Amino acid sequence: MVCGAPWPCAAARKLLLEEHGRFSSVLTVYLSAQMYDALGDLIATGHPMPADLFERFIGWARKAAIVPDDPNRGERHGESGTDHQEAVAA
Repeated sequence: MVCGAPWPCAAARKLLLEEHGRFSSVLTVYLSAQMYDALGDLIATGHPMPADLFERFIGWARKAAIVPDDPNRGERHGESGTDHQEAVAA
């Protein structure tokens, strides 16, 4: 996808969240690898590192992983509070 905005643009972020939304740690690892590659490209071409590189690649995803309206906030994905308590009691 090419829209002219720095990657990941809003459309790319939306697609990334749709693909990895339930697995925020996987998304963070993927974005970290992409940021590392981008930094290597910048260094190789003599460009300075943008001040917002971390926020652009990783910061937004960490913020998106926290959904204030989610009643299961803070729980592991795929576990409800009751299931977790039953597993601990067993």
